[in-house]
Amino acid sequence: MNRSWILGKVDHTLLTQTATWEEVKGLCEEAIRHKTASVCIPPSFVKKVAEVFGDQLAICTVVGFPNGYNTTGIKVAETVQAIKDGADEIDMVINLGMLKDGQYDDVRSEIAAIKEACGDKVLKVIVETCLLTDEEKVKMCQVVTEAGADFIKTSTGFSKAGATLEDVKLFSQHVGANVQIKAAGGIGSFEDAEQFIAAGASRLGSSGLVRLAEQEESGAPAGQLPEY
Repeated sequence: MNRSWILGKVDHTLLTQTATWEEVKGLCEEAIRHKTASVCIPPSFVKKVAEVFGDQLAICTVVGFPNGYNTTGIKVAETVQAIKDGADEIDMVINLGMLKDGQYDDVRSEIAAIKEACGDKVLKVIVETCLLTDEEKVKMCQVVTEAGADFIKTSTGFSKAGATLEDVKLFSQHVGANVQIKAAGGIGSFEDAEQFIAAGASRLGSSGLVRLAEQEESGAPAGQLPEY
């Protein structure tokens, strides 16, 4: 696979608690250079990124992140504010306790409410696969499809594990035709990226693939590029 094509499927991500404006600005500049699908950034930076970079890139942000146990009303309010500030895509975290309790209708209703708040913006639903059984993963494929979301996403990157090829393959067998798959967490090489795309992912959440491309283009040894 062509690396530029792969980077076009990447949500270039910076969601660390200590992220600064200079780091976010550097992330956006990298994303523009490499024509990534979007930048995925903390909600507090969305407005400034929209003001500084305008329509040069798509802005993705997170809702109910990373634990998912905010109330539905708070998640909807977060979504409304993010879109008002300039977000093009929303990555929400489901209420995992609700899922574990078998409250599938409530999980579905929450996703649908957030999708309604998104309007024509993209909604990705993070289900945190490392905390789910295979039965729960299959159920979430059904719930996300019925709720009208655009993507099912494997992971926040803040739990005990990230995306696996097995989970992406499982999703590809069970999601509806209207739902795409985003693999996130632990995608550390272009070889990994190729495998996830081949397994069925059409979007990749990564903080490292663009940096690898920058290193290759500059000829710098891994880890020697300046940090933003």
